[in-house]
Amino acid sequence: MIRRSTSMLGTIERIWRYPIKSTGGELLDEAAVDARGLVGDRLYAVRDAEGKFGSGKNTRRFRRMPGLLRLRSRYPGGVVPKGPELLAPDGVPVPDPTVYVRRYLGRSDVEVAREDTVSHFDQLPLSLLTTATLDWVRAAVPGVPVDERRFRPNLLVRTPPGTPAFVEDEWFGSTARIGDTLRIRFERSSERCVMTNEAQQDLPHSPLILRAIAQAHDMRLDALATVAQPGCVRLGDTLELA
Repeated sequence: MIRRSTSMLGTIERIWRYPIKSTGGELLDEAAVDARGLVGDRLYAVRDAEGKFGSGKNTRRFRRMPGLLRLRSRYPGGVVPKGPELLAPDGVPVPDPTVYVRRYLGRSDVEVAREDTVSHFDQLPLSLLTTATLDWVRAAVPGVPVDERRFRPNLLVRTPPGTPAFVEDEWFGSTARIGDTLRIRFERSSERCVMTNEAQQDLPHSPLILRAIAQAHDMRLDALATVAQPGCVRLGDTLELA
């Protein structure tokens, strides 16, 4: 009989990176991870003349810019230093990201800018979501298309059968290893906002998603982590308590 180690939390099923904040991201087979998070993740953002970053909400740092999630971004050939490529809703790369977003948003005061002194992250460097929690969301809003893109995690973790929803809560305060060298520390969960309801690519707008999370789990979903030791994450890596 094969015994499952109690320290094994799951395996890495998908790796997501979002070169330009608040746009759709790119799927990777592997990614380097440093103290800032996945190398190149949200390194760029749509920024207005007041220095606020394009988002799905209005806050001290962010400016609501509807429609950004219908766009996607990627690093051509996976090479971060060359800068990101922006893809229009039809999937075609645009020649100049800043020129395009100005026309797309109908605003002349925005640009696609690299991170400077102010972080582009809403909260912490890494976001992990389990398939157990994702399956719960799907069951809570039948008829609404739901996949992990709604929640913009960096890592989707395939959990063992029978794992309860919101199992991520049990990880807070612990350190885990991914692959050979990467170590992360689970800190807390994300407080979800209207971006979970927004339309993106083939996912339609639906207010039911955020409503279900609010009623069942106080608007919180996923596990946010800091990087305790840089390394690399690959598809199929195990996530284990260190």
